[in-house]
Amino acid sequence: MAESFGSSFSIVEVTPDDTSAESATEIWIALAKPSQALTLVLAAVPEGWTAELLNVQLTEKQRRTFDELNLKPGDVYKISPR
Repeated sequence: MAESFGSSFSIVEVTPDDTSAESATEIWIALAKPSQALTLVLAAVPEGWTAELLNVQLTEKQRRTFDELNLKPGDVYKISPR
């Protein structure tokens, strides 16, 4: 049986391995367990990027904002422009 993605948001920071690009760091959210979020986000960014979970507590306002995106379990969304 497939593993459930869960119903909480994980915050992921991604950066290219080539750090010569200015402001290349991006912040993504994944509606998935932390153990799955890295894989999901890495599948959405170009090859050669590194992902790291951010240990942040979301405020109630941030949660409501993310809820308004209507993400489905397993979805990812870039929240910072590149």
